[in-house]
Amino acid sequence: MNNVKKSFSIRDLENLSGIKAHTIRIWEKRYDLLSPERTETNIRNYSLASLQKLLNITMLYNNGYKISKIARIKEQDIPVLVKEIVTKSSVKNHAINAFKMAMINFDQTLFINTYNGLLAERSFREIFTEVFIPLLNELGMLWQTDTISPAHEHFITGLIKQKIQTSTEKLQHLEPTKKDKVFVLFLPENEIHEIGLLYLNYEIVLRGYKSIYLGQTIPLENLADIMKFYDNLYFVSYFTVEPTKDNIQAYIAEFHKISQENNNTSKLWVLGRQTQHLDKKLLPDSAKKFTSIERVVEEL
Repeated sequence: MNNVKKSFSIRDLENLSGIKAHTIRIWEKRYDLLSPERTETNIRNYSLASLQKLLNITMLYNNGYKISKIARIKEQDIPVLVKEIVTKSSVKNHAINAFKMAMINFDQTLFINTYNGLLAERSFREIFTEVFIPLLNELGMLWQTDTISPAHEHFITGLIKQKIQTSTEKLQHLEPTKKDKVFVLFLPENEIHEIGLLYLNYEIVLRGYKSIYLGQTIPLENLADIMKFYDNLYFVSYFTVEPTKDNIQAYIAEFHKISQENNNTSKLWVLGRQTQHLDKKLLPDSAKKFTSIERVVEEL
């Protein structure tokens, strides 16, 4: 079954473009920029083509074009101007709009071209923090409001993961230069949200540490095998949906127990949405809670 969204409300357009619904209606009425279909109860519905056109218009508008001037541009020339902006400029809001257009149209080429344009002027770290993080924050809101489908979200996050992994791989042919810590990155069982963890892996490798990346949904008892090989282990995990608020304190305690049973002095660094339910007073000395990726990076 194809569950890709093809019809959008004016609120969807507002969420995706950042242009207020009231303004969209004015542009529609005064400049005839969009032509929505209407239901029997006179509710506007917009096609995928209308959404793409609005995102293009928004990019021009945010780049200094007056809406009266945009209205005089031939419709087929608007995407050409947008492509010139994407090629020549790496300003954050332009790139985010381009990535959103790539997502809506499942356009891998637009994603790659936009990314490469950014990479010509920015480091990967700058792209991730200045563009990908705001984009991912927007995606969360768009998904929650049913503006985009799960297919859209999986498409764009898959491409972002590829770029993190490619950037990390470029560093991994170098031998680690720092020996005081070995990092093991993993997600708890049933936890699959790994973009934050993948990026942390990049930062760790960039700083010359040895990193062992285990990835998604790892049972706690599996960590004991690694504890037998190293003494200076720092386990890092990202709790987005797991463990739940009722189980998170017990989860940390179980990790500490496994570490003690293996005569290991392993540390556990955790971050993510679920860590808000942790009581810091009950944390063992081996565990540390972080409020953001930036805080973990500062600790490295």
